[in-house]
Amino acid sequence: MKLLLASLIAIGAFAQTWTIQTSGTTASLRGVSAVSPTVVWASGSGGTWLRTMDGGKIWQTGQVTGATDLDFRGLRALDDRTAILMSSGSGDKSRIYKTNDGGAHWRLLFTNPDAKGFLDGIACWDARRGIVLGDAVEGRMTVFTTVDGGEHWVRRQTPPAVANEGAFAASNSSLTLSGKKEAWFGTGGQGAGRVYHSKDEGETWTVAAAPIRNDTASAGIFSVAFRDAKHGMAVGGEYSKDKETQGNIVVTRDGGLTWMAPPGTTPHGFRSAVIYLPGRKMWIATGTSGSDFSIDDGVTWKQFDEGSFNALSSAGGALWAVGAKGRIGLLN
Repeated sequence: MKLLLASLIAIGAFAQTWTIQTSGTTASLRGVSAVSPTVVWASGSGGTWLRTMDGGKIWQTGQVTGATDLDFRGLRALDDRTAILMSSGSGDKSRIYKTNDGGAHWRLLFTNPDAKGFLDGIACWDARRGIVLGDAVEGRMTVFTTVDGGEHWVRRQTPPAVANEGAFAASNSSLTLSGKKEAWFGTGGQGAGRVYHSKDEGETWTVAAAPIRNDTASAGIFSVAFRDAKHGMAVGGEYSKDKETQGNIVVTRDGGLTWMAPPGTTPHGFRSAVIYLPGRKMWIATGTSGSDFSIDDGVTWKQFDEGSFNALSSAGGALWAVGAKGRIGLLN
């Protein structure tokens, strides 16, 4: 059995490579949202957005008018013409814009009302229902939801935050959705590191401890993903020490009731994003020090690339990664 597993890992490692695409920008990219194997949007610093209609052969790039000082770390694309951008920044630097015409025009929908707030992630169940996550304000993590495509946003109450608790805007995947109504997000910070769960579109929340590294302000959970109702994974670690593997992964086998560090190997360093590819029955984790894959639900990991990426998104079996200096990769 061990020999068979080793052979499968060796075959998988040979098969996984990134093909680097020409993005046409040098912006730092942290948002990516695939609609299909051909239609993908991306976003990043300097008010930048990108779109491809042909699987990445050609990327159209642009900047949102009046937003060149914003960092669009959150992005959710609904189709080839409709996408929602979320900027991350202190106070009113956290905003939400939307286009319905392929990026020709962007309309401001929401500006963070909290002077000490900071938005970290955005996700959508469908074209009308969405959710936004932000850092703790007045002792609670910030959550807003919409039921009309982003025209109006309602603040939801979350459980009391622990001291120094916050979320990370590294990959727009500290917040993730499951099914028709479920939402999850992971947190970090010194002495923090928990997973929040809602079964009713963000109206009510429960929270569970996660034994992930949380010894500094830049350590904790950076990304959460699920492959089914029971099996989930969260990755992260210490951002400022990107090659350390200590405490950078936790998993759940019971739908998030409990989280634990899996036995075996760990991803090779800090990881800012994780995703499950059902067609390959494989987890992919990426970060500033490379990319890894696991075919046994996170028990063992194999690094297949040492390049830096920030975020992941897949559709129709195709997987894209984006990173610093306009780096975009398509998994072969």
